[in-house]
Amino acid sequence: MRRLSFLGKMKMNRPTILTGDRTTGPLHIGHYAGSLANRLRYQDSHELFLLLADTQALTDNAHAPEKVRRSVIEVALDYLAVGIDPNRTTICLQSHLPPLAELSMLYLNFVTVARLERNPTIKDEIRARGFGRDIPAGFLCYPAAQAADITAFKATIVPVGEDQTALIEQTNEIVRRINATAGKTILPEAQAVIPQFGRLPGVDGKAKMSKSSGNAIALSASPEAISAAVKAMFTDLTHLRIEDPGQVEGNVVFACLDAFDEDPATLEEMKAQYQRGGLGDGRIKRRLDDILQALIGPIRTRRAELAEDHAYVLDVIRSGTEKARSRTEVTKREVVEGLGLFVL
Repeated sequence: MRRLSFLGKMKMNRPTILTGDRTTGPLHIGHYAGSLANRLRYQDSHELFLLLADTQALTDNAHAPEKVRRSVIEVALDYLAVGIDPNRTTICLQSHLPPLAELSMLYLNFVTVARLERNPTIKDEIRARGFGRDIPAGFLCYPAAQAADITAFKATIVPVGEDQTALIEQTNEIVRRINATAGKTILPEAQAVIPQFGRLPGVDGKAKMSKSSGNAIALSASPEAISAAVKAMFTDLTHLRIEDPGQVEGNVVFACLDAFDEDPATLEEMKAQYQRGGLGDGRIKRRLDDILQALIGPIRTRRAELAEDHAYVLDVIRSGTEKARSRTEVTKREVVEGLGLFVL
């Protein structure tokens, strides 16, 4: 079994980042472009906590707890396969960190239902899921739960998509209320950091790339699955012949090339040629296929090897969760004492 060493974690005075993913299935290339690539760069310069967000996953998957449970290992495998190093990054399981739930309950006393319902991120997600008024309470209260996640680690940096910035604003509102009630600064405010590449469009061009919509390319996809997905990608319906001018905006292939092509000069030339006419969809799709095969191939191989060492993956999660539990217990106690509540 591989051995873990947390000596690298002892570095002090590094900014703390909290990020993570809902455990609802394996990760895909949209996750890689939007977050995983940046997390790899953060490992040495920041204290990075990666949350396997199984409790959050239940807010709209309570009917499928087995999927949520199974996906904990799937997401952890993806983290390790892309190069997340558990000796430099703490991978932890949300449901096994009691201070997060305890802080969530405390924070719900510092926010109103009306404010939760006004949160634009929550409003958009409720509309997208068609909840109407049948909103799971856990889903509606997610901003308070996320505030607990962020503040429990005293994270000052939270990488999020542009559509998630309202959640960070609400976290900071709760932080200010806690600090004002305590009469001193207990919790730091967090800064939202928006990645260069936001959410990739789905293969079908209809929505964001997502696990639930079935329009994504998994980081564990086979060579055949990658090629089939690229071949099916939405481009430009008006680009019927090679000589026709084509649209780059809204073209899924070019959106993916923007995220993954490491030769920007050649890519810009291809865009210009496509817009003038004289460049076919087949050529740009072949380029993207080659790039994705080169990116995903090594990840898929490492993932398969890690999947054979189940004990190691569990050890990574257990060790990281233990470290995170100690960290979050300290914060919870500071909040409880700061608010003047009874402490045993």
